[in-house]
Amino acid sequence: MDGMIADMDKPGQGRLAHAPADHPGVPRAKIGVMLVNLGTPDATDYWSMRRYLSQFLSDRRVIDYPRWKWLPILQLIILSKRPKSSGEAYASIWNNELNESPLLTTTREQTEALVERAAAAWGDKVMVDFCMRYGNPSTDSRIRAMQAAGCEKILFFPLYPQYAGATTATANDALFKTLMDMNWQPSVRTVPPYYDNPLYIDALAKTVEEAYAGLDHRPDALITSFHGLPKRYLVSNGDPYHCQCAGTARRLREKLGFAKEEVVLTFQSRFGPEEWLQPYTVEEVARLAEAGKKRIAVIAPAFSADCIETLEEINEEIRESFEHAGGESFTYIPCLNDEPAHIEALVGIIEQNLAGWTA
Repeated sequence: MDGMIADMDKPGQGRLAHAPADHPGVPRAKIGVMLVNLGTPDATDYWSMRRYLSQFLSDRRVIDYPRWKWLPILQLIILSKRPKSSGEAYASIWNNELNESPLLTTTREQTEALVERAAAAWGDKVMVDFCMRYGNPSTDSRIRAMQAAGCEKILFFPLYPQYAGATTATANDALFKTLMDMNWQPSVRTVPPYYDNPLYIDALAKTVEEAYAGLDHRPDALITSFHGLPKRYLVSNGDPYHCQCAGTARRLREKLGFAKEEVVLTFQSRFGPEEWLQPYTVEEVARLAEAGKKRIAVIAPAFSADCIETLEEINEEIRESFEHAGGESFTYIPCLNDEPAHIEALVGIIEQNLAGWTA
């Protein structure tokens, strides 16, 4: 910061030139990079799951039914039963060593890798942290901590390659809500969807190539399973999610050099009675098995880190559907997580979006 006196009362803080002696210390100006993922319960017990599910399923971006109709159903019916079953599902994949969800573990590992890269590139000028849209660490708490550390500019990075109102938009909503309550707002940028970014596509392709190289046979099909959305969101709300998912699948296929019939676009995690984006992964893998495609591989390009939808839903429920229909070989290809190629992609995207700030 221009005009900052070199003598520091506290590490990273100083007194503005010509300021009164009792002027509070001001942190040295920094740039913040805030990674944000969907969220995680604090534990797998009933009340921890209920708090998390209540926050998640009360979000109008996620469930847009009229409040008078939805909230009684949510509070009286869904939140009476679902915390138990969801807690059991989380318990099956829980990181017992750290007592946290795999999503939290991986997001922290990604952040730590990016902290190292940021320090090498920009020294202490750029700090990297992470938050969750639902659960902890909350977006509000980490944005405020970043501002308190001196970040006058913040790059907010939703880790959703494909844009959807129920993911990217609601993550940004949480950021903007915090800014609304700040007297001194940092300047902010939000990272746009990167579904077609060559660095991201290259990282995806590398994981597929490495997985195939470790098999003694070539899968009959590669299933690109994306998280689903109600079809109505696409038709009436103009959500670009479906088009961007298709774009990712096509670019991945082209990068791999696969034939069109070798890559199948599907959608998972359907919730509620209405029609969602199709084909549904759990049904499509069974259809493929019945059609003679006995060996498949599944990848989840919409997820930047393995979580309940991949470790439990894909690797258990969807695998079971395929095998029950006669499938013989099911290979799940893990998310990009903290793989070096993924970290390189994230670094590249961050550098692109910091243009003009770090010069």
